[in-house]
Amino acid sequence: MVRKNSRLLILMFLFLTITNLSAQTHENGYFSEVLRGEVFADLEPIYGRHVDEEYPLTVPKASRRALEEAALIYSAIIYGWSFQYEVGERARQIKENLDMEPEGVIKFGDPGLRATNVEVKDMRLKVWTDYHLTDAQQRRMQVWRTGTIRNAQATGYSPIGSMEVYPGWLAIKQSALEDAARAALRTMLRGSERNRPKEVTGFISLASFPHYFIDGGRWVVSARFRVQITEIIPFSAY
Repeated sequence: MVRKNSRLLILMFLFLTITNLSAQTHENGYFSEVLRGEVFADLEPIYGRHVDEEYPLTVPKASRRALEEAALIYSAIIYGWSFQYEVGERARQIKENLDMEPEGVIKFGDPGLRATNVEVKDMRLKVWTDYHLTDAQQRRMQVWRTGTIRNAQATGYSPIGSMEVYPGWLAIKQSALEDAARAALRTMLRGSERNRPKEVTGFISLASFPHYFIDGGRWVVSARFRVQITEIIPFSAY
């Protein structure tokens, strides 16, 4: 099955590269029926002292990674997460904690996820992708753009140089994204709540494709979010 999927992936990339080079202007964005964004995969992924077990990556393997990351991002944009956030306070010895549960998942191989352009430059594979929304997903996207939705943005980090056990490339990027969500919630609440709450629950989603880069032995991600608060619990309730 893995070999079959790899062959299909290679054929898909060859076909799309030939047919789409002049087909459209590429830019991140949202359209009524399609989401669009760019992802990349390093062909020589060495992070900190960790050498990827598949190093160096072939183009088909790097292509699969790019589409797996795109699936993660589209899941976060369309479905997002429900969350329970304990804001934390040092004076009360309450630790900050964020629990996030995905509201839906788009997997590699989803028929709505398509590569529209592929480029290899400086040992990096760049892939432009489209995700074609179903009617149900279009309705969900409308919900994220109406009602009591707040906007927030922040930078998140996931250390890689000091890790004893390497959890995997996608887990590290997801960890950085969740850290950005935590920082975005904290910053947003500081600006909107006069008194620091004890706990907040609600829903959060990506507003656009995030920007990943490596700095100081860490994966860093800059991300914008949409937030819907369903409950704010003050300290006075305890």
